Amino acid sequence: MNIPERIIIHCSATQEGKDFTAADIDRWHRARGFRTIGYHYVVRLDGTYERGRADNEEGAHCPQQSMNRRSIAICYIGGLDSAGRPKDTRTEAQKRTLLTLVRTLRGRYGHLPVCGHRDIPGVAKACPCFDAASEY
Repeated sequence: MNIPERIIIHCSATQEGKDFTAADIDRWHRARGFRTIGYHYVVRLDGTYERGRADNEEGAHCPQQSMNRRSIAICYIGGLDSAGRPKDTRTEAQKRTLLTLVRTLRGRYGHLPVCGHRDIPGVAKACPCFDAASEY
């Protein structure tokens, strides 16, 4: 990947209050046939973030519109309520970290537009379960 064209926000599609790690997602993605975790960053419930793929490595998170080659992916843990329905489950700590990561990446690569996975044409998901484009 060259300089990314955008930041895409994802959710892990896991129930609120249940914390998972980048290693967990890596295991899930490998079970689905991925070489490694598809995201570049994972934001945990307590606001800490873990690296997935390197920024300069093509992601495996949004094949629509060839976005894997042209974007950086941030995934927050959550996105489903206790019954498994889409919901913005971000903790305050996650919201702060997401904003910090977006600002850091923009400082590194220029003022990249931010969108949610659901905002990419051809995606039929609620992910990330909030309006990332208007929030950032």
